[in-house]
Amino acid sequence: MEMELTQNFLRGKNPCAMGYRWFVRNKLGGGDYQNAMDTQVAAGRVEDARWLLQNFGSTHSVLELDHLEADNLVFAGTLIVHGDVRVAGQLLVGRSLQTGGGIRAGRIEVGEDIQSGGAIFCEELLQAGGSIKAAWSVEAQGDIQAQEMRTGWELRCQGDVGIKDSAQIGREVEIQGSLRCGKSLRAGERISVQGLLDVGHGLAANDHIHGGNHIQAGWGIKSMGDIQAACSIRAGETLQAEGDIVAGEGYGIYAGMNVQMQAWEDCAWVRARTRPEGLISGFWSAP
Repeated sequence: MEMELTQNFLRGKNPCAMGYRWFVRNKLGGGDYQNAMDTQVAAGRVEDARWLLQNFGSTHSVLELDHLEADNLVFAGTLIVHGDVRVAGQLLVGRSLQTGGGIRAGRIEVGEDIQSGGAIFCEELLQAGGSIKAAWSVEAQGDIQAQEMRTGWELRCQGDVGIKDSAQIGREVEIQGSLRCGKSLRAGERISVQGLLDVGHGLAANDHIHGGNHIQAGWGIKSMGDIQAACSIRAGETLQAEGDIVAGEGYGIYAGMNVQMQAWEDCAWVRARTRPEGLISGFWSAP
């Protein structure tokens, strides 16, 4: 059953005066919630539809399409598209977004999970209350925020990336801002982050790890290439590279920050092609 909007119900949410007058003038009171948002979007009032979605929440309705091409779309339930999604402006979904093909939109905000059978490209913010899973790559010109991330190919972002749990990236990671991951981050190729690279658990890459600021992980850091940072490198446990480990000039390299000193040999060893300059803590294990 769809939520029915009334003028009194809407007024109780303290809408802006202009938006409320438009709502009344277009006689949307008494109609269903989704129809009101569809009418607002069709009239170019996407921010009014966003306000309704934010204030009245998601629904259990499901919209299933073969393909989607639109200027903007605001849907309160779950959106299932068997093919590709092309939305020039804002794509706002109250629950989950599932696509068999790729997703390209100006701005994407989804209350729960995003799952794409292709690539995801977003010109501004890419945000999911749950996980973001793409069979191919994920790329955003703005920030990326999600509970969890899984990609078959690359992860690229011009802004900041915030992942509350873990991220597993099939190929390379290239971030122009900062990357914060609450649990583990693993990449099939190199990891390059221009800002702070902060991982709560383990950090691993099958190629180089490069940081334009500090690189820090609560557990171990492992690279099949070099580990290089413009500032410090800090690992709660072990620190391992097939190549070199290099911190910025005047900065230190720390392993075992979350381990007692007497356990360093077992739990906080440091391995690299040569002993890193500026190694402050951890047990150096020569190759």
